[in-house]
Amino acid sequence: MAQLTVDIGGRAGVDCRGFCEYCYFKRVKTSRAFGCRYCLPFKKGCDYCTKGVREEYTGFKDLRTIAQETLAALQTKSGDLDRITISGGGDPSCYPQFTDLIELLGATGAPLHIGYTSGKGWDNEKIADLLIENGLAECSFTVFAADPALRKRWMHDPTPDASLAILERLCGAADVYAAAVVLPGVNDGEALEHTCAWLEERGAKGLILMRFANTTEQGLILENAPVLKDQMVQSVESFRDLVSDLNSKFKMKISGTPLWDPEIGSPFAILHEPALLRKLPRVQRRASVITGSVAAPFISEILSARGATAPVIPVRKEIACLITEDDLREIDSSLLQPAVIIPGRAFVHDAEAQKIMSRDGTDREVVRGPDQLTADAETSMGMTRHDVLALEMEGFSELIRLINLHGK
Repeated sequence: MAQLTVDIGGRAGVDCRGFCEYCYFKRVKTSRAFGCRYCLPFKKGCDYCTKGVREEYTGFKDLRTIAQETLAALQTKSGDLDRITISGGGDPSCYPQFTDLIELLGATGAPLHIGYTSGKGWDNEKIADLLIENGLAECSFTVFAADPALRKRWMHDPTPDASLAILERLCGAADVYAAAVVLPGVNDGEALEHTCAWLEERGAKGLILMRFANTTEQGLILENAPVLKDQMVQSVESFRDLVSDLNSKFKMKISGTPLWDPEIGSPFAILHEPALLRKLPRVQRRASVITGSVAAPFISEILSARGATAPVIPVRKEIACLITEDDLREIDSSLLQPAVIIPGRAFVHDAEAQKIMSRDGTDREVVRGPDQLTADAETSMGMTRHDVLALEMEGFSELIRLINLHGK
């Protein structure tokens, strides 16, 4: 079985009928190259950590280009095609030749998946029939709220009633995973419970809640904080409690990011599986493991259970893969071991990390850890508990291998 991703291009905030009020890509200022795992050893900056992180792409691709790219990709696949995923920097619902695109991809006979849409570009309810007739199997749909007035005000959806009608129709015909950024005082409370009930009644498979971020520490690394001035932000713990409470009230799956998936117990579900923990390799050496503030206590508990004695070091940044060199500079060098492991996806150039970690005169070895140690809700929503535990076993086995290989 084979899968195919069709990139339609597009720009955040431009090819989506304008930014939503809460969009993380509003007012992006920085043009600096962060550095990352893809950079050349002697050069800081590549497409991924300059244009990619800012979603700085050109406009939508024309249909002819997409057709040629799809045909070329199909020729490299063997076996039956079991999924075509439509993605891009812009919103697929705003693609100007959307009908032709869907008919083109539908002609392959493969199930269609839309990786993300806000639905803001769909003004005609007949779009739902087009999608269903052409084999839509799964869709991730940002709902924000089932209240049309809230969608119109905060998402700038010009036709919220049509968008919600399409969402309703799709829920009954495909696997629809709705998503909502939670703005305290706006779409939480009764509005959020109404949204959950509305989605469940219409057959949505699940709802992913995303905690609103409004500061650099929460992940806004593009010099664009705050996105919304004076907007209240929940603590990670309060948000986790909200997710747990809603999940207990509804039958459909409700999970949250950065925390948590109540059904699976992730992130770091392995903490609830002592037998699996015992199967991880023993930590035999000492190395400093750098991570975000959300993951740090979980990683520390897992490594300690396998014999680690060096403390896991959190930075103020909540999410590990959004760590930059600024975060590394804030770490007290006296806490560091001779070997330092940074997150695999951190936005830091390897040479720069080495320099920062050795700035006190101690020459330290800096290596990148695994890309993933667990699955957040956006990933785990489509996974089984077995899938998540397998991912965690692989990630932590690799992390411990690196500690034992490079540690002292």
